[in-house]
Amino acid sequence: MKLRCAVIEDFQSVATTVVDWSPVAADVEVVTFTEHLATEDERAAALADFDIVVTLRERVPFPAELFARLPRLRLLVASGMRNTVIDYAAAERHGVVVCGTASSSTAPLELTWALLLGLARGIVTESEAIRTGGPWQSTLGADLHGRRLGLLGLGKIGGRMAQVGLAFGMDVRGWSQNLTEERAREVGATRAASKEELLATSDFVSVHVALSERTRGLVGATELALMRPTAYLINTSRAAVVDQDALLAALHAGSIAGAGVDVFDTEPLPADHPMRTAPRLLATPHLGYVSRSSYELYYGQAVEDIRAFLDGRPVRRLG
Repeated sequence: MKLRCAVIEDFQSVATTVVDWSPVAADVEVVTFTEHLATEDERAAALADFDIVVTLRERVPFPAELFARLPRLRLLVASGMRNTVIDYAAAERHGVVVCGTASSSTAPLELTWALLLGLARGIVTESEAIRTGGPWQSTLGADLHGRRLGLLGLGKIGGRMAQVGLAFGMDVRGWSQNLTEERAREVGATRAASKEELLATSDFVSVHVALSERTRGLVGATELALMRPTAYLINTSRAAVVDQDALLAALHAGSIAGAGVDVFDTEPLPADHPMRTAPRLLATPHLGYVSRSSYELYYGQAVEDIRAFLDGRPVRRLG
């Protein structure tokens, strides 16, 4: 009898078509879920009859309580090799193997620049005016060349952001708690003396730190107040790094020129969520990792993980 595999969060209905699942087809029945399972009760009910679950990024928590309600589950595959919403100890107690996949920084890097450029040149406003008979040339674009790009975090994505910024002729500064002068120089940036200096002197601030207890709320009302009224904030990292209420207040007050956001405290965003109608906001529905090449990587290695598990030799284990 075949094992049953649930692929959740397949919003685009592409998980079974972007890669070849034939290596496991004889042993596994694959079922995809295209709607978000918002509550633990919904997840427990939907996944109760599955032996394998493939989850996408960190959108769906797997706490101890959920593992206890899924006695049939034996393998959990998460895209990426870092996941903060899975209780690994609980998985082990319940006999669940947890595996990951590789990931690429290319898609989130490119989306970050799409947001930054879209904000700087008023792309959405001007495009909508074209389509609706609105005013011809209503915005005044912000130049990138000669402006300062402030990067909160100079890791894999932040480092590549710095290099692209330099190609635009920007002055690139970086800051994080552990950033060294050597790392900043390595990617062509200058290390800011403090977070406060970076925020107060940058024309564009982009967030690229991992979420942890140290970075949760890293940018709040106090930090946003330091930014220039002509400056823009971009967050494609994790929602909780930037205080969402403080950001909404800054956007409504016009104390910053605008924000580009791809991550939210609640996903998918409820229909009445204030982020949907905030002024000066260019928002996308967590598209940072959503590209064909990323999905080919995630789901291709998910198939490999399942095949290795079936063969008794799990690979890319997490926890």
